[in-house]
Amino acid sequence: MPRAIALLLLALALPGAATADTVVGRDARTALALTVYSGQDLAIVQETRTVALAVGAQGLRFDDVAPQIDPRTVAVTLPDGVHVLEQSFRWDLPTSQALLARWIGREVELVETDERLRTRVTPATLLSLDGPTLRLADRIAIAPPGSLRLPPVAGEEVFTRPTLRWRLDAAQAVNGPVQVSYATAGLGWSADYVAQLDAEETRADVTAWITLRNDGGTAFDDARVALVAGDVHRAAEPERAMFGMVARDMAMAAAPSAKVAETGFTEYHHYALERPTSVAPGETKQVELFVARGVGVAKRYETRGAAQWLRGPQRDQGRDVPVRVILDVANTKPNQLGRTMPAGVVRFYAPTAGGAPALVGEDRIGHTPDGKTLELEVGDAFDVTATRTQTDFRLLSQEPWQAESAYEVVLKNRRTTAVTVTVREPVMGQWEVLSSSLPAKKLDATTLAFDVPVAAGGETTLTWRLRVGG
Repeated sequence: MPRAIALLLLALALPGAATADTVVGRDARTALALTVYSGQDLAIVQETRTVALAVGAQGLRFDDVAPQIDPRTVAVTLPDGVHVLEQSFRWDLPTSQALLARWIGREVELVETDERLRTRVTPATLLSLDGPTLRLADRIAIAPPGSLRLPPVAGEEVFTRPTLRWRLDAAQAVNGPVQVSYATAGLGWSADYVAQLDAEETRADVTAWITLRNDGGTAFDDARVALVAGDVHRAAEPERAMFGMVARDMAMAAAPSAKVAETGFTEYHHYALERPTSVAPGETKQVELFVARGVGVAKRYETRGAAQWLRGPQRDQGRDVPVRVILDVANTKPNQLGRTMPAGVVRFYAPTAGGAPALVGEDRIGHTPDGKTLELEVGDAFDVTATRTQTDFRLLSQEPWQAESAYEVVLKNRRTTAVTVTVREPVMGQWEVLSSSLPAKKLDATTLAFDVPVAAGGETTLTWRLRVGG
């Protein structure tokens, strides 16, 4: 808006409107549990508050619920004899634009103050937020000087906090727990792994952390937290809400024997934090998942081609291509692991000459089951290089398409130890290796590979000829 407007709310509701509802805040919570899903921007909140209800029809409010709640997923469990007539989610963003929008077409008061601090109040009708624009008797004023006061409107109230509201009918007076569950966005978690390599880069001490973030705009105090790992299918609108209605009923028992206890349920894995924790708005909190010492790490080198290099003549010859550094980590019990590893980022540190750790690379992993080997790309080699040249290309036929091509890859090793570099080539269609200087391996229907040994301080030249069709 072009000029500041002071919003003076004369009243938030008609007298008696507030007293018609029983308002229960966060201080009445007796239990709070969160189930947070990885990679979903989704959490299931389940909380219990103690409520006193009179006999008959009445309103009940839970304020300070999550602002990003999905109202369609709300479920409430009430004491015996109390029935829900209707439920709603109310939250009026406490901004001038949002509040003014509710008074469009209604009576407001324009307050003007002169240089002698004398105040004049003029009734007006708010026509638009642009300006704002007001109707003053038979005139229309655009962006008039002064401030606006918003008089109360019969039957309406401003909700400055996210609030769940029910109309209830109680057969008898009760004083007891009311449990509410709902789905909300703004909460998520991931795993972060810190791997400290030894000087030989053959072993690592791995510490896994659960990183919990709260971007939901409300605090969750002393909550039992359960984390779900797995790729949960989410239905498109409007069926999406059904997921929350099922998920809110998941059991959240927290009886761990470690800082984080893991169990499997359906197709996912469930991690329960040992102790209740509090997560403030905007906070990122980490909890240790596990520590594994002496994990075996196998370093290897790999360079990769591109499928289009096999489909036609290449103009630039002697092309330098990166040699990637891959660290293989077997997720097995003999290798000090053998557990489900939630999706996250693995960061590798190695000691420098002075003994201080330095980051040598990182890679992201998906949800990894026990028994699978992690292939982690941590960067490009500095002392091992590769140069690729297409030495021949011949188009054999157009219909069906068939061609032959020949290649040369020169690998140089400036390290003081010998290395083996795997040369991987993606090949589409039907293909056959006609000749090669080293044994060729068909890893799968679309991948050709060579293992090329390179002596310390030396170089090796790999050549091969390939026929491709289709």
